[in-house]
Amino acid sequence: MQADYATLARTIEGLTEGETDEVALMATVVCELHHADDRFDWTGFYRVTEPGLLKIGPYQGGHGCLVIPFERGVCGAAARTGEVQIVPDVEAFPGHIACSSSTRSEIVLPVVGRGGRLIGVLDIDSNQPDAFTERDARELTAILAATFGRL
Repeated sequence: MQADYATLARTIEGLTEGETDEVALMATVVCELHHADDRFDWTGFYRVTEPGLLKIGPYQGGHGCLVIPFERGVCGAAARTGEVQIVPDVEAFPGHIACSSSTRSEIVLPVVGRGGRLIGVLDIDSNQPDAFTERDARELTAILAATFGRL
């Protein structure tokens, strides 16, 4: 089953209406996303906790890496550049951090608050190669903007 993004966006909007706590929002979003799509093997947030550093936030799936510097991995690249990273084959990504040996492809999206403040990144891993598309990037970016853009 693949995510029905329109329904997912409405559900997340309803569940998070009026909430301003970043961690509560992250926990709700990650739960809804993770269970909405069979491709999503690990779904989680990494939060900016100090300049140049991401620390694990709410997630669903096996254990994730605890700390990721902006200089390392796919999550670091998304945080550093402010651009969505779609990686069809993690083995081919220079500096990929292997938190799980089952991960074959990945999408990482910057999470931006009001005024362009980087809150963190949303990381979704798949045990399938080439699992993510530009449509996923577009739809997930819209959900993140609607949820975190008001903070």
